[in-house]
Amino acid sequence: MPVRNFFRKISPNFLLVWFRKQKKQKKNKALIDAKSKGNIITLQKVISDLKTCGIQPGDDLLVHSSLSSIGYVQNGAETVINALLKVVGEKGNLLMPSSPNAFLQLNYIQNLKVFDVLHTPSALGSITEIFRTKKGVLRSEHPTEPVCCYGPNSMDYTGTHFGELTPYTKKSPFYKLVQNKGKILYLGVTLDNAGTSLHLLEDAVSDFKFPIYYDVLFNVDVLRSSGEKQSMKTYVHNPDQSKKRKCDQLIPSFEKAGFLKKVKIGNAPSLILDASKMYHHMLNQYQEKGVTMYTPFGS
Repeated sequence: MPVRNFFRKISPNFLLVWFRKQKKQKKNKALIDAKSKGNIITLQKVISDLKTCGIQPGDDLLVHSSLSSIGYVQNGAETVINALLKVVGEKGNLLMPSSPNAFLQLNYIQNLKVFDVLHTPSALGSITEIFRTKKGVLRSEHPTEPVCCYGPNSMDYTGTHFGELTPYTKKSPFYKLVQNKGKILYLGVTLDNAGTSLHLLEDAVSDFKFPIYYDVLFNVDVLRSSGEKQSMKTYVHNPDQSKKRKCDQLIPSFEKAGFLKKVKIGNAPSLILDASKMYHHMLNQYQEKGVTMYTPFGS
């Protein structure tokens, strides 16, 4: 296990927040230096890189992202969003996770008073937050893992997430991406940073072998897009099990199977995956070898 992942697993939240602030300050300094030297990533550069990595008009694309990893981007997050929308086109659907929580779900849910679908900000970076507020974007209504979507099928993607006991069921945007044979882009991040779609396996298997959910069913108030406040129940991840994730160790097998490709967007090492092939590969590997994000080499 890489040293950074080990410390991430054993450190309390306040230390993780401090480390992230230090890392952000370092990245910001590097971006200022890049700008001063004229190393600027333009809209056309991002569009060209997205096309090169295989994204096409009409694609349904779920994007996990880190703006600072791309380099100094002219006009920032807006440029990345505009490039993504340009490449998928009018017939495509662009999706982004917009969780209000960047750490353990249990800590978040225990302190949550109400999840306001229209106004609670995303905690997953500036690209996701600016996308969330864009005109025409719809947000799903699950309090732990809401997903934003822009495109002709945005209502279908987001409209059935409310009321689900976990955010990864067959009514979730994550599973619908599988059904629609969409793609997942890890833009400057890896599976360790954003393994949401990997959790589909755990909900698909009725007797999953690890205790991934905390043994309390939480009741949460949600202020829905309609303005109506309603309560719903949800499970959250068991923090003890979450600390055992080894998501990035799945990358070599995904790459070997042919549905994951390593690409580069601006300066950001990135990954592009076929969502349907990943889902069915995980099911097969679990059934045949016991492979999961907790046991990436089987058990």
